[in-house]
Amino acid sequence: MSERDLFVVTAPSGTGKTTLIRRLLADLDGIDFSVSYTTRPRRPGETEGVDYHFVDRAAFDRMVGDGGFLEWAEVHGQRYGTSARLVDASLAAGRDVLLDVDTQGAASVRRLRAGAVLIFILPPDFGALERRLRERGLESEEAIERRLRNARAEVEHVKEFDYVVINDSLDDALTRLEAIVVAHRGRLSRQRQACEKILATFRK
Repeated sequence: MSERDLFVVTAPSGTGKTTLIRRLLADLDGIDFSVSYTTRPRRPGETEGVDYHFVDRAAFDRMVGDGGFLEWAEVHGQRYGTSARLVDASLAAGRDVLLDVDTQGAASVRRLRAGAVLIFILPPDFGALERRLRERGLESEEAIERRLRNARAEVEHVKEFDYVVINDSLDDALTRLEAIVVAHRGRLSRQRQACEKILATFRK
């Protein structure tokens, strides 16, 4: 079986990452989205195994102790983590996997899976990010300021990533993001078996 890729997408809140990921998954076949584990209670309308895998703190801690996560973090008192078993199962089944994690999570994944493809999504500038966060109208001023502070720190990690996609236009950014995935699928290491079959027809 040819190798498959683990794509890790990171961006400051408000950059449009979630929308880009949803559209990419709708457009491209053969790629699974990694559903995180969390200790956060399920909210109305959320589905187990689709939005998150919901577990209690004890179960989560057992997974941490067993080395069950590629990355995990505690956010606002609740824990979130990416299951190594589920990621590896998708890869073994011949499917690419896409993770949506923060910069710390991306660094952890890179340590454990050296071949992971790290993609950072940037807004066109700080002012555009601030406008997007305020226009959403979903959060308090305090929450917006916290996200902006976090963004200032997060963007400094962009140099640790393999690719950067600037979301100045959603359609253009989607094209660039999909191009990264498609290009990696065309690498010789992934196409080796298909190439050998074709080359064999030239050797008869």
